[in-house]
Formats: sequence, structure tokens, C-alpha cells
Amino acid sequence: MKLYSFNRRRIFIVFLFILGVGLFLSGRLAYLMIYKAEHYSALADSLHERERSIKAPRGKIYDRNGNILADNRAVCSISVVHSQIEDEEAVISALVSHLEIDEEKVRKKVEKVSSREIIAVNVEKSLADEIRKLNISGIKVDEDYKRYYPYGSLASKVLGFTGADNQGIVGIEVSYDSVLSGTDGSINAVTDAKGIELVEFSESRINPIPGDDLVTSIDLNIQRYATQAALKVKEEKNANRVCIMIMNPQNGEIYAMADVPEYDLNNPFELNYDAEVTEDNQMDLLNNMWRNFNISDTYEPGSTCKIITLTTALETGAVTEANTFFCPGYKIVEDRRIRCHKTTGHGSEDLVHALMNSCNPAFMEIGERAGADALYEYYRKLGLFDKTGIDLPGEGSSIMHNLEDVGPVELATMSFGQSFQITPIQFITAISTVINGGNKITPHIGTGVIDSENNTITPLEYPLIENAIKEETSEKVRGMLEKVVSEGSGNKAAIPGYRIGGKTATSEKLPRGTGRYISSFIGFAPADNPQVIAIILIDEPEGVYYGGTIAAPVVKEVFENILPYLGIEPEETSEVSTDETGE
Repeated sequence: MKLYSFNRRRIFIVFLFILGVGLFLSGRLAYLMIYKAEHYSALADSLHERERSIKAPRGKIYDRNGNILADNRAVCSISVVHSQIEDEEAVISALVSHLEIDEEKVRKKVEKVSSREIIAVNVEKSLADEIRKLNISGIKVDEDYKRYYPYGSLASKVLGFTGADNQGIVGIEVSYDSVLSGTDGSINAVTDAKGIELVEFSESRINPIPGDDLVTSIDLNIQRYATQAALKVKEEKNANRVCIMIMNPQNGEIYAMADVPEYDLNNPFELNYDAEVTEDNQMDLLNNMWRNFNISDTYEPGSTCKIITLTTALETGAVTEANTFFCPGYKIVEDRRIRCHKTTGHGSEDLVHALMNSCNPAFMEIGERAGADALYEYYRKLGLFDKTGIDLPGEGSSIMHNLEDVGPVELATMSFGQSFQITPIQFITAISTVINGGNKITPHIGTGVIDSENNTITPLEYPLIENAIKEETSEKVRGMLEKVVSEGSGNKAAIPGYRIGGKTATSEKLPRGTGRYISSFIGFAPADNPQVIAIILIDEPEGVYYGGTIAAPVVKEVFENILPYLGIEPEETSEVSTDETGE
């Protein structure tokens, strides 16, 4: 009796357990079928869909006149789908022979069990069409876009280039990547459990959205003039590099920026100079080739920076045009004898002739009268302590003494442009402020964005600080700089019929005594109402290296070409002094 009762209890417990499990499974099944049906249906569909992306065309880059500086060229990407391969050896043989790539690498990808393996990108369309015509199962050919630069190396340090994924790497290609990049589309194909596409189901397609276009301030013709002039003087003087920038000093629009030697934008990983390339140094060599000295590197400006010393002294009232100075050929500052380029001295000279003669002793006295505090104040007002905010990546920063470390010797050498370093873009921007009436502008390349969908143009705007210096000071300095060109050390930049202002410089590179120089000139026109400003730097020229002798004539040549082109007409011809003057 007890045994019977015990067995009944066991059976009842087992029954309850089975019933509980059954109820749980039923509830779970109901939950999955009713509440999660949509979720798992989507997962099931995804297992039978294969997505291939369609690259969006990148936005074009235009110069200010509508010339295309960066475009797209139709190319293709080649891939393999493992589940669709019927003859691995045929696939490998076809890809190796047509694409001329390593067989081992291809074999690894073909034999890899995955949904899709990319074999090659940026394949020319004609070659991709040949592969497509082979009709070999498992090989996929998809249309793609490759960046194309119609003018090769022109403005390479400005434009930059894109990588295999069509994303910007350097230059304005990376600065405006979010503008130029579009939204990729996709092709979705239905497959069976083995990954074989089912022909009875049509492909679904989401079309890509092209990137927006960028309009720049670059002028194709002015860029050509600047590049040709830079190449010519580089070859003549066997210089390391030559940099030229041409800008509108009123609004900061850059018409040209050259840094020769340039590199081929369509082959940006090919060095433009002879060098022993190893795995360890390859990227350093390429980065050096891509580097834009105009914005990334610093240099001692030398005598061109006397413009800023003069501006500071006039603004603060430390000097006036009536002041005179005496140059015996040197000036003793503490224990240092700092000489003038004219070792016999300039004798007595007024302020204008001190600038025309580029007299170091006079400018040491001018700097001393102004004082370090005032000099640093105007360095800041003119932007020499800050980056300019130019819309290019990799902008460098100036190298300055801390104010408390500026003693008499540092103040003296800073007054004529030594013992501190700035970037060329900082300097041309600062001088633009000095000559344009006193407004601090932001140098820039981009001027507008063209919407790819509705074709509307949105102008780009940049900061402007008015009255950084007084308009009266600007007018005085312009007049003095005009005399530097018409009668002084910059006379080789003079053009009959045009009012040109400017300043020369020859700065010795560090360490001193090595005989390595940067020769430079900064000039603008018309002197009374500047519409264009240009700066040239010649790095380590051989032979004669004075800025007034080799740099000023290059700007003259450029101006002779671009001033009429910009609609700046000559005035009545006036005589120009051709006396050799130091700097």
C-alpha cells in the first residue's frame, strides 16, 4: 500500500514537471512567434541578402573662374564571393593575369570562407570590363570612383589628395572632407543558404548621394604664373625650394600658393626627388614631399619684418617721419657689436631712408624706442602669436621668446627680424593688415559650397577684425614701402606705370655661419589701394643670395603678368631708380 502511494506521488510530480515545461515552452514559442516575429524575420532575411556598397561621387573642386581642379574618374572594384566560386583555379588565374598582382595574396582571399573579399580597388574601367566579360562565377565587378586632378602637380600642396577609400588625406581634400564626401549607396541581392544569388529575385538598389562641390579662391592662371616663376628661379639658383603666395590683402582670398618642387596629385605616393627609400624612412620622405612650407614651417623673416617694427613705432608715437638716425655701420648692444649690411654706414638718415636703406642700426634704435612691450603688443594685434585659421591642415605656430626673457640684445635683433620665427602665411597676413587700412583678415582657400541636390551656392565667411591698427598708420607705411621699391632696396620689383610697394630680406638660417640663407621679398599693388600682395621665399640659393637681387625680380615678373589680368591698369609712366641698394 505504501509503495503504491509513493509511486502515485512520483508520477504526479513528473506530470507537474512536464506540464510546467510544456507551459514554459508554449509561452516562449508564443513570445517568439508573436512579439519577436518581426525581429527574427528581419534577421532571417538578412541571412539571405548580400549588400555591396556603391561609392558616392566626391564633390568637385573648382577655381574661382569655374575651372575644375579636382574631379572624379570612373573606376571599378574587383571582389570575390566565396560561395559562388565554382573553379578556384580559374578565378585565381584570371585575377592574377589581368590585375598583375601577387598570386599568393589572391589565393588567400579566394580560398578564404567569407561573404566577400576585395581583391583590388581603383581598377581602370576598361580593364574591369575585360574581367567582367570573362563571366567567371564568383568574381564581382562594381563601379567606383577615383579622384582625378586634371592639372597634375599644379597646386598640389594646396589641393592635397584622397586615399583608396576616397577620403581626404592632406590639403583642402581633408579640410573639406565632410563637404566633399557624399553618402554611399548599396545593392542588395537575395541569396540562398549557400550564398548563391537567386536570379528570380531582383536586386534592390539605394542610389548614392554625391558630395557637394567646393569653390575656391585659387585662380588657375595666377597659380600657373606663380608656379612657373618659382620653378624658374629654383632652377637658376639651384635652391632647395621656392615658395610663392599671392593673395587679396583686403579679404584674405588666396589666388595662388606654390611650393616647388610640387608632386603629382595623380601619383601622390611617387617621390618627386631621388632618395634611398626603405621601409623605415618611406613615410617620412612622403610627408616631407607633401608638406606645405607656406603654412607648416617657420623661418626668420629678416628685414621684411622691419615693416612691423616701423608700424609699432608709428602707432605708439615712439617715432615720427621727422626723426633722424645715424648709422656708423654698426650698433653696440651690451657686449655685442651688431653690424649693418653697409659696413661703412649710412650716416645720417631720416625714417623713410632708414627703411629704404634697410638699415639695421636705425631699426635697432627704432625698436629700442618702441620697447619690447609695445613690439609684442603689435605682434599679437597682427597675429604673429596665433595661427591664422587658414582652411588648410597642418598650420604651424610661431616661435617667440617669452616677454620676460627679451633683453636688449633680443630686442635689437627682433627689431630687424631675427631671433624669432613665424610661418610665411602668418607674415603675409600680418602685412596685409598693415597695408589694407588696418583690418585683420583671415587667409582662406574655400569661398563657397555648391549643394549637389539643388545646385545652390552657400558663400563661406571668415572672421574680420576691423581697426587692428589705425588707417593713418597704414597709409604712412604704404607710402614708405612704395619708396623702397621706387628708390630703395626693392627697386628690382619696380614696374613702369605701376605703383608697387614692398620690402626685401636676406635672413641667415640657423646655425649662423653656415652660409645658408633664405632670400625673400614681399610686395603689393597698387601702393595707394592694394588689391594684390605677393611673397616669395627662396631657400638656400647658390651664388648671389640677396633678396633685393634675386627675389624682388620674381615678384616683378609675376606682377607684370597678373596685374593686367586682374584689371589693374598702369598709370602714367614714371622713372624708377636702378641704384643698387642694400637690405
